[in-house]
Amino acid sequence: MVLGVTLKKRGHEVVAVENGRKAWEAFKKDYFHVLIADWLMPEMDGLALCREIRKWPQENYTYLVMLTSLEGKTNYIEAMDAGADDFLTKPFDADQLLARIQVAGRILGLRKHVAKLEGLLAICASCKKIRDIEGNWQRLENYIQLHSEARFTHGICPGCYEKSLRDDFIAEKLAK
Repeated sequence: MVLGVTLKKRGHEVVAVENGRKAWEAFKKDYFHVLIADWLMPEMDGLALCREIRKWPQENYTYLVMLTSLEGKTNYIEAMDAGADDFLTKPFDADQLLARIQVAGRILGLRKHVAKLEGLLAICASCKKIRDIEGNWQRLENYIQLHSEARFTHGICPGCYEKSLRDDFIAEKLAK
């Protein structure tokens, strides 16, 4: 409750649940940019929750913070191995937690940027089709619409229009 109040006071939207199982159910229904889990939760502990989230196929990345009273290098490494991105011990320092959430925002932004760039690397220089992660080639417009919020209307730019007229004129002359 203290965590939720702290985050709400700083303008963050908070969804709080009673245990790990309910957190897992909420996660499967909705996308969360950042998820803060306690290691020692009833029904499903934080480690199991992290593992399930990392196995779950999702387009967007969720930044996982493990909050726990357990200290030490061994626990830290175990949390990271389970899929946590960050580790905070209780009692938590509100300023430190908020700073780490800022870092999470920067990392999520960078991941989104990299994903966009990766999606545009395999473009055929001739036909402008793009290769998806399965190795299939598809029209650039289709790919971008599937992987972004961009939508296309079609037209022809003045340069291409002029080229088209010249090409048609030349083809007509050659045909005679």
